Amino acid sequence: MRKLDTVIRDYHWGSRTALAELLGEPSPSPGPQAELWVGAHPDDPSRLRGCGVPLDRYLAANPAGLLGPRCLAEFGPRLPFLLKVLAVDAPLSLQVHPDREQAVAGHAGRGYRDDRAKPEVLVALTEFTTMSGFRAPADTVALLDRLDVPGLAPVRAAVAAGEVGGALRLALTGTTGGLVAEVASALGRVPELAHLAEPARTYPGDPGVVAALLLNGVVLRPGQAVYVGPGVPHAHLRGVGVELMVNSDNVLRAGLTTKEVDVAAVLSIVDTRTGPAHVLDGEVDGPLRTYPTPDPEFRLHEVRPGAVLAGGGPQVLLCVNGSLVVRRGGDEVGLASGESVFLPHDEAAAQVAGEGRAFWAAVNLGA
Repeated sequence: MRKLDTVIRDYHWGSRTALAELLGEPSPSPGPQAELWVGAHPDDPSRLRGCGVPLDRYLAANPAGLLGPRCLAEFGPRLPFLLKVLAVDAPLSLQVHPDREQAVAGHAGRGYRDDRAKPEVLVALTEFTTMSGFRAPADTVALLDRLDVPGLAPVRAAVAAGEVGGALRLALTGTTGGLVAEVASALGRVPELAHLAEPARTYPGDPGVVAALLLNGVVLRPGQAVYVGPGVPHAHLRGVGVELMVNSDNVLRAGLTTKEVDVAAVLSIVDTRTGPAHVLDGEVDGPLRTYPTPDPEFRLHEVRPGAVLAGGGPQVLLCVNGSLVVRRGGDEVGLASGESVFLPHDEAAAQVAGEGRAFWAAVNLGA
């Protein structure tokens, strides 16, 4: 087992308090701190404490021994998942991620960052507000009627006809700044759309505000999770959460951002299925709480003292409060809040003791 030094990314939407407090550092921080990365992504890999070796380079030196034969055969010589803590103080972009087939084609022909899908699951540490997936058409029509903005008539008609993809296209390509302003001023009439007030203020005139009218607004309680599969449109708005995903950086943005937007690419892969967001309460088994997803690359568990972490494949454990001790064989590692450890492939189980709480990321080859 090897303790890790991790990387913080300082995007503008980050918090000046959440990650600083998690790490026991001075708060507020000098600038926004958005994401704590725990893993081996080549852009910002964690490093082995004490020697500074990047985790991706460490794994490349002995992939079979550190990842295990099954993980290596299935995913190649890399850690297949990336664990993050997100500290969201301002809205993130409206975005989608490709599935595996789309990622392979996009990497070859459209400049995608890599050839991997990017499904993800996020567990709320605080109350967490997000948007995920298309709302049921009848519910969206009812909300648009209460909003009562005449310029939305074409979007409403498309939704009423069950053409949610067409409604998204109209919202993103046929929306003027004036219509966005009308929508923003009308949001107070519909309490269920109150979560859109901040995106509308942050990105005035952005067509993503109109597109967001089509999506489920979700407020997660601490401990609840949302799963975002390939093609599902989503945008995180506020809160702190632990997120686990495939080790990829394939993001296609539709709006609510100052970064590059590729509406055509979004429309080509968006999942137009409708219904409630995929919210998970987790499956509790003693000191473990599991958030099941269909993805073989990862599985996520909340861990309390007394938990036994089954062996097999590479694993990462991140302490989010208190202090813990992880033991496997004759090895022992102590973790304080914000600290993490990499557990290489080993069939032996690890035991967690102490007084704290952690999140355990592992592969899910039984999926």
